[in-house]
Amino acid sequence: MAGHSKWANIKHRKGAADAKRGKVFSKIAKEISVAARIGGGDPGANPTLRTIIQKARSVNMPADNIDRAIKKGTGEAGGEAPIEVFYEGYAPGGIALLVQCLTDNRNRTAAEVRFVFSRHNGSLGSTGSTARLFDRKGLITVARDAVSEDRLIEACLEAGADDVQTGDTEYEIHTSPSDFMTVVDALAAAEIPIQQSEVTMLPLETTEVTDRDAAEALVKFIEALEDLDDVQSVYAAFDLNDELIAGME
Repeated sequence: MAGHSKWANIKHRKGAADAKRGKVFSKIAKEISVAARIGGGDPGANPTLRTIIQKARSVNMPADNIDRAIKKGTGEAGGEAPIEVFYEGYAPGGIALLVQCLTDNRNRTAAEVRFVFSRHNGSLGSTGSTARLFDRKGLITVARDAVSEDRLIEACLEAGADDVQTGDTEYEIHTSPSDFMTVVDALAAAEIPIQQSEVTMLPLETTEVTDRDAAEALVKFIEALEDLDDVQSVYAAFDLNDELIAGME
C-alpha cells in the first residue's frame, strides 16, 4: 500500500485552527445551504447534505445553525443560497492550486482571490488549467493503533471503498463520493473510530517541497486564501516531508 497524504494531515490541523477562529461554522453553513438548494432539505434523500451535516456535527456546530442553513437553502428562511465558484492557479514552484468558493458576489470574491494570488507571487490560471490535476474522492483516516490492517481492509472493501493505504501512524481510505457515507456507516457499525472524514479533491500527482522557506511561504499563501470569507477549501498538489510538517505544528 502507498503512503498516506501528509497534506491531508495539514488540512486537518488547519481545520482545527479555523474552528478556534470561529470561521468554520459560517463556512459549513454555506455548504449546507448550497447542498439543500440543489438536492433538497431531507438528509435521508440527499447524501451530499447528509455528509456536510456530519461534518458540521464533528466540529460541534449547533443544531439550530444547521437547521437555519438548510431552510435558507430550500428558501424557507428567505434570502438566496450562495453559488459555488472555482478559481485555478499556481503557487511559486509550479504547485497547482484549486480554490473552492461559495459567494453571493462574484466580483468581490474574484477581486479578493486575485489580490491574495498577487501578494504571494502566485498566478491565476484559466478554467480547466488545474482542475484536471485533482480527483473528487471521499477521504477517511483511521489511527493505526485503533484497528488491525486486515480488519479495516475487510470492512472498507466490503462497503465499497476504492483503496486503503497504510502510513506510519494512520490508515487512509479513499472512496467514490457516492460510496463515502456507506463506508463511514460501515466503519461506525464495526466500531472502528474515524479520525477525520470528508469528500475532497485529491491531487493525482504531487510535487515534494523540501526547502523550509518555500514550504512556509506556501502554507502562508494557502492560509491567506482560506482566511477569505468566501473561500471554502484550497486544494494543493504538494507534499512535505515529516521534518517540515513537524516544524509547522
